Amino acid sequence: MKVFSISGFLFLFIILLMSSCYYDSKELLYPQTNNNCDTTNVTYSSSVVPVLDQYCLGCHNNTSAASLGGNIKLENYPDVKIRVDDGSLLGAIRHETGYSAMPKGASKIDNCKITIIEKWVESGASNN
Repeated sequence: MKVFSISGFLFLFIILLMSSCYYDSKELLYPQTNNNCDTTNVTYSSSVVPVLDQYCLGCHNNTSAASLGGNIKLENYPDVKIRVDDGSLLGAIRHETGYSAMPKGASKIDNCKITIIEKWVESGASNN
């Protein structure tokens, strides 16, 4: 039976130590919060509509909604308000269980923009 020397144990210890190391990006380990997200004056027309224009209206406009958007229209306030009231707007953009994650086939909407929509909804989802 062979006996390990001190240098053999040291070598084994270093190998085990090195194999337990891993590398993650700073962004994954310490995700940014919405510190730079301005939610002081959130309105439908100046805050929510630009997000809908950028992320939603490609499929959910009045012309394409029937063929591309599951007949869900988000082009005007009354249609958006329906989706706010039934919870599907926030459920979809937050990618919550039970809702179809939106935008489909694309990255999730930026967290700040989701926070802006949440703030608008929490403040009553006014047509302002």
